[in-house]
Amino acid sequence: MATRPAPPEVSAGEVLAELAALEDPRIRAVNERHGDDHGINLTQLRAVAKRLRTQQGLARELWATGDTAGRLVAILVCRPKDFEAAELDAMLRDARVPKVRDWLVGYVVKRSPHVEGLRTAWFDDPDPAVAGSGWALTSDRVAKAPDGLDLPGLLDLVEAHMKDAPAGLQWAMNECLATIGIHHPALRVRALDIGERLEVLKDYPTPPGCTSPYAPIWIGEMVRRQG
Repeated sequence: MATRPAPPEVSAGEVLAELAALEDPRIRAVNERHGDDHGINLTQLRAVAKRLRTQQGLARELWATGDTAGRLVAILVCRPKDFEAAELDAMLRDARVPKVRDWLVGYVVKRSPHVEGLRTAWFDDPDPAVAGSGWALTSDRVAKAPDGLDLPGLLDLVEAHMKDAPAGLQWAMNECLATIGIHHPALRVRALDIGERLEVLKDYPTPPGCTSPYAPIWIGEMVRRQG
């Protein structure tokens, strides 16, 4: 059996230089409207990470630079199981921008053996960005492994706090509301009622062909697709 060649040996500085050469001011302008301070096409960024393959040491070096594009590459080339819970907690709190935070949770924390402990620790954190990540992980459990979760209790929290929550946390709570409505028929009527009364994201601009994040529409469309 042929031995797979080793990943290319590059420094964090060399990776950042390559990423800088891919910078597009038009992409940056769009991203900055969403709080993300980089201007690189994500398909090109993923191609850089694919060539580098898994390199935990390089991932840590890239993360330490604080550069947003570098951190996105770090997330793609790291070994999620090699991080300790405290390290992931510190990384999330230092993530700064939404794309880095979302990728860290989606590509690293969800694949970590520490995911459940971090979910419960982050869920009611006083930092809304951290709490939003806890709610995002909770939505994942609602859909895939709901045993042990207090789903009516989650709806109580959504009903009491989602309307006035900061934007990022509100989005994550709304996702949890929709996920409960989609995956748990016994609670669907209540989830729809909460969404209709709170009207969170009701007027969110939705491109043609995409599903509105407004929970009653989102729930209805996903249930329809389930047949």
